[in-house]
Amino acid sequence: MTIERLNFGKKGEKAAEAHLKKQGYRILKKNYSTKLGEIDIIAEHNKVLVFIEVKSRTDPSLEHPFMAVTPRKQKKIAQVANLFLAQNKVGDRQIRFDVVSVLPDTEKLDSLKVEVLQDAFRA
Repeated sequence: MTIERLNFGKKGEKAAEAHLKKQGYRILKKNYSTKLGEIDIIAEHNKVLVFIEVKSRTDPSLEHPFMAVTPRKQKKIAQVANLFLAQNKVGDRQIRFDVVSVLPDTEKLDSLKVEVLQDAFRA
């Protein structure tokens, strides 16, 4: 991965976080990492514990970021989420999996377009 793409990914995660906060999400953890994998953001939204995958693309003409969360990726996210739940003794909380798409805004230079797909998949 090039430095430019890595930097865009970090910029995308910051934009996603800001957007989520405006939508009423309370960020609990960022970049939760285990030997099984990573979850970009863990948040609370309307009393639901939400595991969030952020996908950024520098080229809006390529595959939409939502499509990058394949069944294999979903399974990995669910495994890491289960580990988080076990380690943090969360109990019987309602959970969901959201995906955030970050793309360059083609109408506004130097801006990003952020979309949230709530309840994107089931574990």
